[in-house]
Amino acid sequence: MEDLILYIARLLVDRPEAVQVREVRGRQGTVYRLIVHPRDRGKIIGKEGRTIEAIRAILEAAAARRGLHITLDVV
Repeated sequence: MEDLILYIARLLVDRPEAVQVREVRGRQGTVYRLIVHPRDRGKIIGKEGRTIEAIRAILEAAAARRGLHITLDVV
């Protein structure tokens, strides 16, 4: 799942080398923390949060196929 997050995020930002993903496993599933350059946060979040919601929808669909529950946070 990390590879998919990295792939999508790096396509959207101006500083792809600064993109990182951290995985935190918990009882209720896995939380992925997407770390981007501060100037790229707006590109990841998008207008009214539409871009990040679309990314989350893709990831949730991919996770559901594997029987997983995930959350994506932007840091």
